[in-house]
Amino acid sequence: MDNWVVAMMLGASTLLGALGLWALLWGLRTGQFEDTKKFLDGASLDSEEALHDAIEIENRKKEILKKRKEKKENSYSPPD
Repeated sequence: MDNWVVAMMLGASTLLGALGLWALLWGLRTGQFEDTKKFLDGASLDSEEALHDAIEIENRKKEILKKRKEKKENSYSPPD
């Protein structure tokens, strides 16, 4: 590999790293990561009914996926 290729890759990676660092610092200064109450309030304000609904929806998804898998396995016929 030529030296200019290595220099170009180093320059590009340094530029991208600096851009990522700038974005992180910007996020910290503007308060993008300071949403600590969201998770605590969300957990304390959820009702038991909402939890049961979420479990029911998850079980329905699992049943549908299981039926689709069984249907695929049953419809597959190996070539003669």
